[in-house]
Amino acid sequence: MNGQYRKDIYPGLEVDIILKKDQRSGTRTRGIVQAILTSSAFHSRGIKVRLEDGQVGRVAGSSPV
Repeated sequence: MNGQYRKDIYPGLEVDIILKKDQRSGTRTRGIVQAILTSSAFHSRGIKVRLEDGQVGRVAGSSPV
């Protein structure tokens, strides 16, 4: 799962995101999805989410549950 389709993302899912400040380096941050912020069904750079700790970024991948 590459994080580009909203149907694949849901609250409680553990994901890797790329924060805005880390877009150049590609550094990933792992956390649990609290809210989905992208309203469209697909986004080429990844669906934007808010993690439970408040960080916001685009999904780069997820761990199977």
